[in-house]
Amino acid sequence: MDENIMIITNSTFTLKKSKIALLILSGLFLSACNETKPIHIEKSASLSEAKALPLKNADDLAPYLNRNIQDEVFYFVMPDRFYNGNTDNDQGSKTDIISAGGFDKADKGMYHGGDIQGLQAKLPYLKGMGISAIWLTPIMRNQAMQGDSSGYHGYWILDFNEIDPHLGSNEDLKRFINAAHKENIKVFFDIITNHTADVIKYVECHGEDGLQYLMKENDGCLYKTLAQVAAGDTYQAVIPKGQENLKSPAWLNDKKYYHNQGDTTYEGENSIYGDFSGLDDIDTNSPEVVTGMTEIFKNVISEFKPDGFRIDTVKHVNIEFWADFAPALVDHAKAIGIPEFFMFGEVYSGDVKELSAYTTIGKMQSVLDFSLQFALQDTLIKQQGTHKLVEVFESDAYYNDSDSNANQLLNFTGNHDMGRFSGMLKSSDFNYSEAEIIQRTLLAHAMVYFLRGVPIVYYGDEQGFVGDGGDKDSRQDMMPSSVDSYNDDDLLANIKTTADDNFDENHLFYKTFAEYADIYYQYPALRFGEQKFINADNKPGIFAVSRTLKDEEEIIIVFNTAKTEKSVALGFTLKNGEKIYPAFKNNEFVDGTLTVPPLSFAIYQVR
Repeated sequence: MDENIMIITNSTFTLKKSKIALLILSGLFLSACNETKPIHIEKSASLSEAKALPLKNADDLAPYLNRNIQDEVFYFVMPDRFYNGNTDNDQGSKTDIISAGGFDKADKGMYHGGDIQGLQAKLPYLKGMGISAIWLTPIMRNQAMQGDSSGYHGYWILDFNEIDPHLGSNEDLKRFINAAHKENIKVFFDIITNHTADVIKYVECHGEDGLQYLMKENDGCLYKTLAQVAAGDTYQAVIPKGQENLKSPAWLNDKKYYHNQGDTTYEGENSIYGDFSGLDDIDTNSPEVVTGMTEIFKNVISEFKPDGFRIDTVKHVNIEFWADFAPALVDHAKAIGIPEFFMFGEVYSGDVKELSAYTTIGKMQSVLDFSLQFALQDTLIKQQGTHKLVEVFESDAYYNDSDSNANQLLNFTGNHDMGRFSGMLKSSDFNYSEAEIIQRTLLAHAMVYFLRGVPIVYYGDEQGFVGDGGDKDSRQDMMPSSVDSYNDDDLLANIKTTADDNFDENHLFYKTFAEYADIYYQYPALRFGEQKFINADNKPGIFAVSRTLKDEEEIIIVFNTAKTEKSVALGFTLKNGEKIYPAFKNNEFVDGTLTVPPLSFAIYQVR
């Protein structure tokens, strides 16, 4: 055996009938072959050219209200950075100073003017890319300014009853959701229970009036442990004069419902009990808080009728809270006529045991699959072996319980915190060329779409956005930007910059993701099929799996992460094949062995 190849058991496949349909999808292209002799076709073609048929989109799916989460393709978007549909709300509230201002299109830490009306205007753009579900960063009313930055991202909530005025009104949000639903597209809210905006201060850190900053040398208000608190060593919480009633519902203004233990370092107990850079950490251990937060989000569901929630900072809240909170919201949604309401959490960890604890013990339906994202970094950025993917998938059973399984995990390549996958490639030590960044970025997205789990596209990835890092550096504008550090980026597969309007439906990535969605929607096994390993390498190379849906459909997917072509024996040969699409150049299937070009992949249907 080649020392570079690790063969996984259960690698032999038998033909269910006398014919095998061969679909080859390789980064930019999809093709199919139909020869009984070795296949070697020089011409290559895109899926849209080969099919000469409209690509499947949300119109081709089951009605949104009764659609399973595993049927979705998500688009994760930060509304402020997407499209400005109403310039009248750029400065936020006209009556409430705490939620007004902070607009500066040239500053990457300020509001840029995108809003809910802008999202609604671009629904056809999203639908054309095959998107069936839109996940919004938090949209409830924020404290507009904290320090030298604004709440454009939505994570500094003051009022859980209304939308942030920079984004529009409650009625704007309802109109957007109704418009999305008419297009058979779902809408998911990003919600927060861990903290509110930074209103509560500590006398020891901020003075008697709460308006000073006395601990600059510590870069924050040092955390006081549970042992210190039990011994009486506590902070004296204070709310600055005039800010006593900023939060809504009113009970959130009571200091007793917060931990008040100082700033977290995101490790150990302070990961749960500490403030995120001063943000007021809610005491989710309190039964009154459990009841109060549950009622808040029941009301949100009742008023706006979203299709589900993504839940922020899940690992920073005690797991017992989730076990009460999550089922109660799902039950409430079902009771008011949203039978497929679905929630997934952000647990920033690559440890499958830690991730799965929140879907089992914590009774959450799903989580974002950070373990897969880290494996994508290992294999496609750091050039480690595809056995890294095996390490992720061999632990899938940890997620199994009455309402959870690994097929419901949410797959992604990058996000607004860690940055874009293409940006990670650009900043890596391998000095990748633009052409190779394009190939690796498309291959990473192919894994997100076609390996088990539900795919997510981070807004702007479909336009070749790169970025200079995470956080603010990965939150570029889709509408023309005025931020210098955004506009100096060389966008992938594009001569534009972010100073231009970037809603190009002819962009290579946009068209490719639309093709990925078309394939994903066509074959139920890619959404619901049981995944089994066929082959993996301990160096860059082949990673192959099957996706089987009962006895009805079997799909085989083969990825090549190497910079040279690789061959793999799949255990069967073509018989009576028929050509469906033009084949990819230099892609041969001979006596059961497939040769896959570098940084590409192939999909087969066995039937």
